[in-house]
Formats: sequence, structure tokens, C-alpha cells
Amino acid sequence: MERKGVSGYAGKLLRVDLTTGRSEQVEFDEPTLRKWVGGVGLGAKILYDEVPPEVRWDDPENRLILATGPLAGTKVSGSGTFCVVTVGAMTNGSSSTQANGFLGAYMKFSGYDGLIIQGRSDEWVYIYLHDGIAELRNASNLLGLDTWELQNAIGEELGKKERAISVFGIGPAGENLVRFAAIVGDRGHVAAHNGVGAVMGSKRLKAVVAARGGRVPLADEKQHTEAANRLRDAVLADPAGRNTFEWGTSQSFGSAAKIGYLPVRNLTTNIFPQWESFLGANYRPAFQAKTTPCWACRSNHIHVLKIPDGPYAGFEGEEPEYEQWAEWGPLIGNTDVAAAVVLANDVDRIGVDNNECGWLMAWVLECYERGILTKEDTDGLEMTWGNVEAIRAMLRRIAHRQGIGNLFAEGVKRAAEKLGRGSEELAVYTMKGNSPRGHDHRARWSEMLETCISDTGTLMIGPVKAGGWASIRLFDWDEVSTTQAKHAGRMVFEDCLGVCRFCTRAELSATVDVLAATTRWDVSVDEAMQVGRRTINLLRVFNLLRGFTPAMEYPSKRYSSTPIDGPAVGQSVVPHWEDMRANFYRILGWDLASGRPLPRTLHALGLSELVPILWGEVC
Repeated sequence: MERKGVSGYAGKLLRVDLTTGRSEQVEFDEPTLRKWVGGVGLGAKILYDEVPPEVRWDDPENRLILATGPLAGTKVSGSGTFCVVTVGAMTNGSSSTQANGFLGAYMKFSGYDGLIIQGRSDEWVYIYLHDGIAELRNASNLLGLDTWELQNAIGEELGKKERAISVFGIGPAGENLVRFAAIVGDRGHVAAHNGVGAVMGSKRLKAVVAARGGRVPLADEKQHTEAANRLRDAVLADPAGRNTFEWGTSQSFGSAAKIGYLPVRNLTTNIFPQWESFLGANYRPAFQAKTTPCWACRSNHIHVLKIPDGPYAGFEGEEPEYEQWAEWGPLIGNTDVAAAVVLANDVDRIGVDNNECGWLMAWVLECYERGILTKEDTDGLEMTWGNVEAIRAMLRRIAHRQGIGNLFAEGVKRAAEKLGRGSEELAVYTMKGNSPRGHDHRARWSEMLETCISDTGTLMIGPVKAGGWASIRLFDWDEVSTTQAKHAGRMVFEDCLGVCRFCTRAELSATVDVLAATTRWDVSVDEAMQVGRRTINLLRVFNLLRGFTPAMEYPSKRYSSTPIDGPAVGQSVVPHWEDMRANFYRILGWDLASGRPLPRTLHALGLSELVPILWGEVC
């Protein structure tokens, strides 16, 4: 008997109104699914349709959307991924951020392609999905728990062993509405960017839990399996892809140090002689590494590490990703690999965005060094470079908004503006309010451009493929902006699928083949890119209607400063910024003065209904 609906989809989302405690199923027809696919695409559509421009991030009418895609829960490696879409706390604009692990697969097994969460509960609750039903459960006994303790407590309450459920929730930072709070689950997997954890906290939602069980319906399981295997083989055929599969993202330390995008001491230098200590090939043998892959993933990317000796002997935690190594190693002047492991896990457990938190601490440390902040200001803590225990103590203050931690809980830009005293000159951020990922973008103009222009609070375009920037002249503004713009849409399309990007780092055609085999759609690479570009433009319109302007698309003074040493010494992006941005606009079909997508661009993307809204007339 032929199955109704679209293969690869559970066939419905669940709308949960926390104000009333009621829920209802939401279904989308096949043309809508094909137009937006899932993840950030479907989330962007829901956000645009349901959240008016005047609704702020902490308004009950804001939506918190957790969406999977057609590949979630399948045999594709890393297909436990889900996407969070909302109005984020850092920019008060659209936010899209992904987390790997198991929740994306388990939501699908529970009968839902995602959740649309609205309203605000009178008491703290968590959502439990299982056996095709959803429960709202009281979470008052879970308040104050960090994200690892939260998983243990819910598992015990439900009588479920680890991996029988997936728990994603907020720690004390989210409860206390720290602006850069994150949603963390499965012991170290994080939806981090643009303060999505603060949004969750504003709704008094402590966690989303889904049980394992069931399976994803496929049109042709054999065809799907063969396409999934071809995709994995294509990823492994690329040396960079294989390197990540075997050694994780810490291997980026090598290229970062050699090219000059390793962030060191709040960008006051580009020199970090100890970088080799942070390579997986060097630390894993000493740290008793044990692999802990995400759903269906066959890579050796993620491990649990156990520190054998020293002041943190016996500590066990998840292996940091590159950006965690960068933030808690060179960026704060720390050369102790074991201490970086501890800090990275502290950040995950209290539930904050690693990147915003790292740039915040680096700014605090430089302010302390320069006398802008004193020991009296910092509640008696000596905030000196590499002082790991002082930083750990400050993180706890931030998570609970205690003392000066209440100021720092606002993030780098707002904290610097309020503190003043010249501290603004030292802070790394974009004018929209968020900080970049864990790179020194002064040696990576492509990501600086995208970070400042992006309408999600994080990257939206990214590299063409694994190793894709190797042949690009990194300081040629025309080549950088042209390449970025021409490939705009790929990363966003991947974020619609419900699969880890490290498992799709190959030619896009291999990923498209898996989607086609899963859904029986005759999808092409061009159609996939259209999905991505359509989503980019919808989110841009969403933010323009909220008051975003091109004047907000600039890096801060320190963020765009000229490196004084290292491989990128003397390279300044400032003289080329306007030309880069204008070229990017032209290629994407945006108006040079206002940044608005042109009518012809919207028509071509199937977004004609937005033309009169943006331009005041039908074109």
C-alpha cells in the first residue's frame, strides 16, 4: 500500500501555546515543503508569517521554532540535526542556529517534523514528545540545574537511560535571560547563536525532550541508503573532509595559525607558538579519548575526554570543537589544553554561546590589563590573561547575573557601550549586536563580510566546500566578495535538511542526490541553491521590516583593525569594505542604497508577494 504524504517527512509540526497549555498539529502541503524544504527554510517562512515587526525577542508572541528536515533521522551520517529559528536576543532580528546530536532524529520518530512554540507559561515547564503525543510537564524542580544535570534529572524522572531520550534545554544562563544564552543538549551539542536560549527562558520553557522509537518513512530505502553512502564517500574523498572525520575540527588550528585567522589575545597579536598542542592528533592520546558520535554518524569527530593529571585530573567532558579551543586557548591567552577543555565544558553546562562568551572574556581581560577595569570592578577577581579559575568564577557570575556579571550578561557590544572609559575601542562585535565566530576575520575577509551582512546572527553562506577557500586570494576584495555572493544559498540549503554540515562537505550534487532519493523529488543543484537564496532573502526582508539598515553592516573598530604581526600583518579590510559590500549586493540583486532585494530578485525567487510590501507598488 503506497504511503500518503511526502517521504522523508513525518507529515506535521506541533504548535504548542505555552500561555494556554494547548497544542495542535500543523501541516504543510507538498508544494510548500518543496519550496522551503525544512529547517531554516520552513522556520523562516513560519517566522515571517507569524511574527509582526513590533514583536521583540522576549515577547510571548515571538515564536521559537525547532525544525528538522527530510534527511533527519535517516541513514545519512549526522542526521540528528535540528534548526532553531526565532527573533534572537542579541540582534532582536531573525536568528537561525543548528545543533547536532539526536533531537532532530527523535522528534521525527515521535511523529513531528518540528515544533512551533509560542506564548509564555505561568510556571516553568518542559515539553516531552513520545509515541506520537506531546506532554507539557512541570519543570519547577529542574530550575538551577546546568544542562548536564538537566539531562540526568529528566532521564531519572522519566525512567529513561541515556540515548533513549534526547534532552535539549537551558542552564542557569537561559533562566536568567543572559542575552547570549544557548540551548544545549545530549551533553555538549549546542544551538548557540543570537541568544536563542534567552528566548527559551523568556517563555519559561526549561527543555524539549523527545524519546527514541519509530522510523522515518522512505520511498525507497535501498536507493536512499546507496545515495547516503555515496555522499559519505564523497566527503571522505576530500582530504579536509577526511581529516575532520578522523580528528575533529581542532585540526583547523594548523591552517588558522599558518594563514593568520587564529584569534589571539583579543586580536592584539596573531602569534601563538603553542598551537600544535591543540591538535587532536597531539592531545587525544593523552586524554583517554572515547568516541561519542551523533545519530547515524560513522565519523571519529566527537569524543569524551578524560584529563589524566594536573589540577583538573579526573575531569571528564566533551571534546571541544575548533571554536571552543580557539576561544578558551589563544583568545584568552591560555596555553593549557586541559584548562581549555574544562572551560569549554563549563560554558556548555551553564548554557551560553561559546563565541560571544569568548570575545566577551577577551575584552574583559584586555580592559583589566589596561586598567579600564579594576579588581574592585570585577568583584575581587584578577582578570588577567590565562587566569582560568578567575574566568570560571566570572562565568558563574554572568550565568546568574551577579555583580558585574549582570553587565557582562548583555554581551560585548552592550557591555562596552555601557561601561565606556575607552573600552568600546577594544570590543569585537558587529553593529547589529552580535560577535563573530572563533576566527580572526582580519585574515578571513570572506567571513567578516558575511558575519556583518548576515541576517541570522551567524554565518549563512560559508565555504564552497571542504578546502574551498584554498584557491582564493584572501585579500583580494573583489574575488572574496564575488565568491561569497555566487555561492550564497548553499549553506542555508544544507541547514534545511536536518543533517550535519560536516557530513555534506562535498560537491552539492551528492547532497541533492540524497534528497532526491529520500523524497522522490527531481531536485537539481540549481533548485537547491534557489531554496537557500529564497530563505536568505525572506530573512533579510523580515529584518528590514524590523528597522535593520545597511548602516548596521559594519565591524567594530577592533574587529576591523589591521594585524600588527603574523601572516596577515599589514592587511587592512577598511579601505575595501564599501566596495566589497556593494559588489556583494549587486551579485545578489539587492538595492545598493537601501539593501532591499530588488523586485526582479524577489520575483525570480518566487517571493513576488513581498514586492509591494518592500517597494510600495507591484512591479
